[in-house]
Amino acid sequence: MSTVPRPRPRRAVVIGGGLTGTLAAAALAEHLDEVTVVERDALPQSPSPRKSLAQARHAHILWSGGARAMESLLPGVLDDWTAAGARRIPLPSALVSMTPQGWFRRGGTEMQFLISCSRDLLDFCIRRRALALPQVRLLQRTVVTGLLGSAGRVRGVRVHSPGAGVQELPADLVVDASGRGTRAVQWLTGIGIGPVREAEVDAGVLYASRLYQAPPGVQDFPLVNVQPRANTGEPGRGSIIAPVEGGRWLVTLCGTRGAHPPQAPEAFERFAREVRDPVVGELIAHARPLDDEVTLSRSTFNRRRYLEKCRAWPEGFVALGDAVATYNPVYGHGMSVAAQGVLALRAELRRNGPQALGLARRAQRAVAGPIDMAWQMAAGQDVLYPEATGKRPTFLERAGQRYVDRLTSTATARPYAARSLLEVMTLSAPATGLFRPALVLTALRGPRQEPLTGPPLTDEERASVYGDGDLPETPRAGGTRA
Repeated sequence: MSTVPRPRPRRAVVIGGGLTGTLAAAALAEHLDEVTVVERDALPQSPSPRKSLAQARHAHILWSGGARAMESLLPGVLDDWTAAGARRIPLPSALVSMTPQGWFRRGGTEMQFLISCSRDLLDFCIRRRALALPQVRLLQRTVVTGLLGSAGRVRGVRVHSPGAGVQELPADLVVDASGRGTRAVQWLTGIGIGPVREAEVDAGVLYASRLYQAPPGVQDFPLVNVQPRANTGEPGRGSIIAPVEGGRWLVTLCGTRGAHPPQAPEAFERFAREVRDPVVGELIAHARPLDDEVTLSRSTFNRRRYLEKCRAWPEGFVALGDAVATYNPVYGHGMSVAAQGVLALRAELRRNGPQALGLARRAQRAVAGPIDMAWQMAAGQDVLYPEATGKRPTFLERAGQRYVDRLTSTATARPYAARSLLEVMTLSAPATGLFRPALVLTALRGPRQEPLTGPPLTDEERASVYGDGDLPETPRAGGTRA
């Protein structure tokens, strides 16, 4: 009696066990029998620091467009975050934000939000859900040393681990989610793919962060930030207070070349008072530092690899997240863009299946879609700072930026403009929405209100931090700040 041979298992390899890699594993688990995540470090079993994620010590923002993408990939993760102490912050009512064009007003429609918590907690909740999927296995302390296959098709990866030495992992699909340190360009060159066009913009931004115990009774305190301002001829300075789990404030300061924040703890608050508005410095003066030292990071340049524009592309290989593009973290788009890139890959898998011809090329081009807006915003702004390096914007790009500046100024006082801008800022709507005729007309008309002269904290919020003593006066439109 003849037997029907069992079909060969369909396998995928994901390079990198960080946020992008574990999200990719979840997407691939829908369509492949085995998904192996290869991670060079040992991943923590709790919300703890990862060895190769130094930027986790700084404030991270997960916009609603990214959070919804992650919830779609791993249903229930939103509840996991909030149950563990993350804050779901409605926009704009719980956002105290000074844009380059002035303070946003609070209130209005709250269709968008952001998730504020430590990066350790954010990653842990995703990792726990993704690695629990039966199709997913994790290889830790293992380094990918090259691709298997040819320019026509990638057929797996070569890895090395201390215990097993060199091994080959065959795969129908390889996903590079190895982050800023990716070797994708070298790997692709090694199998005959290239050249890969790259672009880099570097404003020389330095980040400095410190964790504080928030004053008692401020568990619902808004996120507060003062954004840097480009194109003034002066270095940019910014500050943010991100409420995180455990009743703490994660405070991050930033500055471009010529205005770097200090590492000395005793100078941290002083720098926070020297940015465009001193509100962050004033607030942390009433909080208790939990870190004896200030953490610095210089990994803030913008870099994009135009993989989707390669003349030839192999079947079986897709790059995602920071392996394709990285951004100055001040814009808060890295995680959200990565998640939406994974959604683009999943959509292609659902449309045609993992073995369809041309899948990898179509997916790589789809991944570039969410990147475009984030790249234009980050690189387009950073190149305007003094001593920034990178390609200068074209005439059309400068015209587009002037329009966005005008729209942002209008959004500080007109709810319709603010709502439309937040839809795009949170990656919940495409950037083309900024050019709807009605919105363009609104921007041309301008804000039609006097700008706020200080941060729009409520009297209750001020009292919760400053106590019953002399409080800074609540700012009024057209008034002066005490």
